[in-house]
Parts: sequence; C-alpha cells; structure tokens
Amino acid sequence: MTALQGPDNAPSSGSPGPVPSPRQQTIALVDDDRNILTAVSIGLQAEGFATRVYTDGETALKALLDNPPDLAIFDIKMPRMDGLQLLEALRAQSALPVIFLTSKDEEPDEALGLALGADDYIAKPFSQRLLVARIRAILRRSELRRSLGEASSGEEQVSTIMRGRLSLDPARHHITWDAKAVSLTVTEFMILEALAMRPGVVKSRNQLMDAAYSEDVFVDDRTIDSHIKRLRRKFRAVDPQFDAIDTLYGAGYSFSDG
Repeated sequence: MTALQGPDNAPSSGSPGPVPSPRQQTIALVDDDRNILTAVSIGLQAEGFATRVYTDGETALKALLDNPPDLAIFDIKMPRMDGLQLLEALRAQSALPVIFLTSKDEEPDEALGLALGADDYIAKPFSQRLLVARIRAILRRSELRRSLGEASSGEEQVSTIMRGRLSLDPARHHITWDAKAVSLTVTEFMILEALAMRPGVVKSRNQLMDAAYSEDVFVDDRTIDSHIKRLRRKFRAVDPQFDAIDTLYGAGYSFSDG
C-alpha cells in the first residue's frame, strides 16, 4: 500500500545552528473511497503530519500492528473487513488511538464503535479544521502519557494512584485490578483517572468530557456513556463482580474504592 508522506520540518536559514526537527507524527487513514483518502491525506500533510493510506481493513490491520502510527482514522463501511471489525481485531492487540468517520445514517454503528473502544468519532460531512482539532486533542493526551513515562524512568518519579483494588500508573499508562492488567485506550484512561482521583465524588458528563478532551473539541453525552460502558466491560472481563463505577442518573458517574 502506498504511503503518502509530508515534508519534514527544517530550521530557517537564519538559525545560529542546527535545530532538531520535532518528530513528525503519522496518521493512518483507512477508507475504500480513494477520493476521500487523497483529500484528507493532503490536508493532514499540510498540517505537518505524515500519512499512510489503506483501502481495506485486512491490509490495514497487519500494517497497524507491524508498524503502528500515532493515530488511525477508520471509515465504517468498507469491503472485506469493515471499520468495526477492524477496530475489534485491533483492540485485541493494541490500544492505538482511533477516530471513526461516520455518516448520519450510521448512528448505531457509531455507538458500537465507541463501545468497541474507539477514542472519538466524526460525522460526515466534516471540516478539515474539526478533524485536525480532534486529532491534535488525542495526540496531546498520548504525548503526555509518553512524556510522563520517560520522566518516571529518571530521577523524577510519578506516583501510582492506588484506590482499593485499582492500581493506576499514569506514567506508564498501566492499570491493574486485583493485580490483573486491564488494557485501556487513551480516552478511557483519562476518564478513569478523573473518576479515581476523587473517589465517591460524582463527576458530571461535562466534567468527564473536560478531563478527556481539549477545550476545542466537543462531544455529546452518548460518547461519555459509551466509554463508561466500555470501561465496565473491560474490568468485568477480569472480575465479573466489578461494580466500582457507579451511575447517579441525571448527575453523572463516580468511582467507589470500597
């Protein structure tokens, strides 16, 4: 599959010396519509990203696992392996950040995508500005986790959050329940961290949105609800009796460490 690459950043001619270029972040695009692939790829390259494009899910899955990008964007309706099947197969082996592109008539698929572990979704038709804002919001969270992990390997140590049977290590993006590892996406981790920081305190959906998304990104209540359902499902996979995330109907969610 051909990969479209954007130009590397270079220091200006007036610089007093060599200036290291920041690492160019890579976005993988998976869509059977080549016109959309071309348009989105060119737009993202103009924003400084490198891009890789794939026209079917089977080809994309192998590439995403063998050589992971920083983030992937999936269309839902594709032949051979659709976006939902691709995400489910990917989540069995990777927590790579994923954004879904959906059409207005695909709302049930959109909700299922979030339940399967997508970090976000964008409805078609969409603006390039919105897409870039969503991408940057998720990548900032990923970079924060990565930088905390690097800091913790040196003299500076980042504390692990212990809440009853939950152990949450922000630096390493590592979570355990009863010493059993639980794999979360970046968005799921941010929501869980916001809840676990203050056990027993009810967090509204808006507060959880603020914790998981930047100010320039707007999502609806259903997005948070879907992520909460996904969190519960993942913890119940290691403990069928898991009930530490409580719902207060009409108010929000809380974490119980009792």
